[in-house]
Amino acid sequence: MTPRGFLGSALALLTLFASACGRATPSIVIGSENTTEESIVGEIVAQHLESRLGFRVNRRPGIGGVLLAYQALQSGEINIYPEYSGTIITEILKEQPSPAAAQVLERAKGEMARIAQAQLVGPLGVDNSFVAVIRATDPHAAKVSSLSEAAQIADGWKLGYSFEFQQQSDAMPALTQYHLPMSVPMRAMDTAPLFKSMEDGLSTIIVARTTDGALRSKDWKVLADDRSLFTSQQLCLVVRQDVLAAEPRLAGVLAELSGKFTNAKMRELNAQVDIDHRTVADVAKEFLASMK
Repeated sequence: MTPRGFLGSALALLTLFASACGRATPSIVIGSENTTEESIVGEIVAQHLESRLGFRVNRRPGIGGVLLAYQALQSGEINIYPEYSGTIITEILKEQPSPAAAQVLERAKGEMARIAQAQLVGPLGVDNSFVAVIRATDPHAAKVSSLSEAAQIADGWKLGYSFEFQQQSDAMPALTQYHLPMSVPMRAMDTAPLFKSMEDGLSTIIVARTTDGALRSKDWKVLADDRSLFTSQQLCLVVRQDVLAAEPRLAGVLAELSGKFTNAKMRELNAQVDIDHRTVADVAKEFLASMK
């Protein structure tokens, strides 16, 4: 018998032995994209499953962007990861999203089941859509509470936004419908220096995420998307159907996290990691303790 044949026989024997001794423990791998928020949520899911199911869960944080995480799910490298409903529609399905949050979510659920053999668990309670932000001390802050009102400022704005916002197919088209007047050309930059660009006077208005940790501070004022043009981004868990079938308890345990988050709570969790420099594992552990 060749070495490869011997190895295959040995693995088969081990599988039979495990089956004879009881139900085999499925391999669960939690992935997350390379953002603070998804890393935190991925770790919360991992710790929750370990506590409730009683076996070790593998982690694959920082996989990369949306499509890399989706490809990792399809290939079986990971079998659970956090994702947003609107992102599934625009970046994975390459479709124009509905303006209605419920329709975005239902379309994402249906298509992930059809094309990826995956179930969306949730929503978890976070809707992390884009949001416009100005300084609370901005000379116009007292009379500007929405993007429509910002469009009435005659002397214009210095707009800063992230490369992520620039690249997302539905984002800039939504913002341009407000016809914000500009005093200087718009600036794209990394996400990290967005808020500092306002402190330094390089920007007077930026586009951030609703749950950005910096928004914990009262130094900033969020402007309402009063025409609801930015796509809803309800946070869910994408779970391969084969791992749900392999572990019958999994769906119910994951569902325990549905609705347990809020935008304000997620903002605080992000701030604890990005600003307070706490570890993702500690922040996740504390969040789960607060659920009990």
